[in-house]
Amino acid sequence: MGKPRSTLGIWLHDAWGLLVPQRCAGCDTALLSHEDCLCDTCLRELPRTHFNNDPLNPVERLFHGKVELASAGALLKFSAHGMVQRILHRIKYKHDREAAMLIGQLMGEELKACRRFDGIDAVIAVPLHPRKERQRGFNQSRLLAEGISKVLPVEPMHRYLQRAECTGTQTRKGRLDRWRNVKQAFELTDPLALRDRHVLLVDDVVTTGATAEACAAAILTAPGARVSLFTAATA
Repeated sequence: MGKPRSTLGIWLHDAWGLLVPQRCAGCDTALLSHEDCLCDTCLRELPRTHFNNDPLNPVERLFHGKVELASAGALLKFSAHGMVQRILHRIKYKHDREAAMLIGQLMGEELKACRRFDGIDAVIAVPLHPRKERQRGFNQSRLLAEGISKVLPVEPMHRYLQRAECTGTQTRKGRLDRWRNVKQAFELTDPLALRDRHVLLVDDVVTTGATAEACAAAILTAPGARVSLFTAATA
């Protein structure tokens, strides 16, 4: 997905690779000079959902009767110990920005091809609490959103949604506990800034949908706002 390398760039990449081999984020094999973050095999075999044109897809059904979304979907299928988990863990825990940008651009290409997401004009990543973001050093969902912005003409408006409470990990909680944990965790800093905007809410993984639901509910307090959700993966 990156720019083609010059002959000198390829030579330097290969020379550096002899010293510090670049590894595929999906399978950990050494990358060839033309490969970027993912080897050709992993890029070809990414487990895509193929359901984003369906208004009754599994992600959208998570939110029926809970919060009104214009549309919702996910690029990839997440499975325990699978390729997508390895990629997302590398992004989240090893701070692999290039992998995040690549997955974000793939998300953007999927959105561009899916008519159900037409009309989106702003993008907001699910925010971390400022303390957690300082500890981690970055927000992986915002990096995914940056990748999307390279493909789609959407305005980044991350600053208008903030996490007011530091709620801790959601990993081992069920849906009800997750919802109780986050239902009042998010707020808009300036609701009028999102007036009449169609906001794309971006996250890395949707599991129960509790966090995305709470974020969407906060965004919908802006007059005339609409929200669509797109995640890198669905569990």
